Amino acid sequence: MTATREKSSFRLPPDLVRQLDGFARAKKVSRTAVVEAALASYLSPDGADRLEAAVSRRLDRVTRQVERLALHVDLSNEALSLFVRSWLSNTAPLPESAVKAAQAMGAERWERFVSTLYDRMESGVRLAQEVGLDVG
Repeated sequence: MTATREKSSFRLPPDLVRQLDGFARAKKVSRTAVVEAALASYLSPDGADRLEAAVSRRLDRVTRQVERLALHVDLSNEALSLFVRSWLSNTAPLPESAVKAAQAMGAERWERFVSTLYDRMESGVRLAQEVGLDVG
């Protein structure tokens, strides 16, 4: 037995009618069923609560991702600053006669560094994992 229903007529923009038709066809339900469900959801007192909960969950997830990114940035900055401090403390300036040879050697070392960096990025091993940082 079906519930008593009142007939209502609404004027909808053609674009909205096309969307309604397409959705009803895709779900294999009547347009009336789609409109009833949409109105019930829209007029439901807990609809706003559900939306707020969904947005809150998404914001929580984004916040955790940003916190992990901040942790990675901090780790990268500290590693770089330690390296630069160590390099500046332990590397003496070169005499003019050795600059060309040092530049050639630097270019070779740079190529090896880039190759090693590429291999490391491809292998998935990360500095955060090596130092035991929980970034998960």
